[in-house]
Amino acid sequence: MTGVPVFTAHKVERAVSPLRALDAVRLAFVAHARGEWTMPPKVYVTNYPAGDFRAMPALGSGHALLKWVTSFPGNSARGLPTVTGVVLISNADTGELEAVMDAASITALRTGAAAVLAAETLGRPDAQTAAVVGAGVNGSAAVRSFVARERPVAVWDVDLERAHRVADELGATVAGSLEEALAADLVVTVTPGHEVLLDDGALRPGQHVSLMGADGPGKAEIAPAELARSHVFCDDWEQASHGGELAAVVEAGLIGRDDVTQLGDVLNGTAGGRRSSDDITVFDSTGLALQDLGVAVAALEGADELDLESISLD
Repeated sequence: MTGVPVFTAHKVERAVSPLRALDAVRLAFVAHARGEWTMPPKVYVTNYPAGDFRAMPALGSGHALLKWVTSFPGNSARGLPTVTGVVLISNADTGELEAVMDAASITALRTGAAAVLAAETLGRPDAQTAAVVGAGVNGSAAVRSFVARERPVAVWDVDLERAHRVADELGATVAGSLEEALAADLVVTVTPGHEVLLDDGALRPGQHVSLMGADGPGKAEIAPAELARSHVFCDDWEQASHGGELAAVVEAGLIGRDDVTQLGDVLNGTAGGRRSSDDITVFDSTGLALQDLGVAVAALEGADELDLESISLD
């Protein structure tokens, strides 16, 4: 076997711009809705309360992917990244390993892209304000995606110094308060999911929120009753109803399968999105391997412009 190219975080970011990631994630959602790309269930290996490991496979566009990634929210206090891991991408026809990629950068790109894609697809066409709550790596990616779309965006974080740093670096503004951020027309929440941000009655008519933080059992950024009174969308019903915001409301019998629309079906034109200007839309994101695959394929396509190092598996 010849050397396998390695995409460090910097190389992934050079190969895939935020706008390219948006296109790649949209393609992945539509391909999944059409049954062209497949995704076996995500596997959690838990070590709570410290964190968890996740194995995420996907197949599509002539490639197979396996993402082995962690989520350890307490790492920030240790000066360590919350998300680490690797993405392996192989040729689906021969099984040959094509590349090894940094998982955190792939995750950030697809998280930011999915959040903004959902907001622009489900939000009001005349939406004026946008805000991101959470200025960590993935929250910053959402800010970067909004900016790439030339949409003004405010950012808020419990660490105000970090919020100002991200805003200055990316060309955003800092929200005056959490309440101000949560009142935006388009809201993206990217928190550890340990604290409910949106209590009963918090959302006003016409708002959209992309909930990106509650991607595992026991996490929540919105109160169950508030989710139940909204027009709900998700990335994948099977995954979200067992491990996302939806899990608690489904278990309580407040929401069923017929009450939730997958974003890919809206993008594919086989399901409706926002029903009116007063509709409150909520997108429950649990993070799909298909999104990772879309970004990884985009990185492969941009590999010729990079000076990549290789590793030998002989």
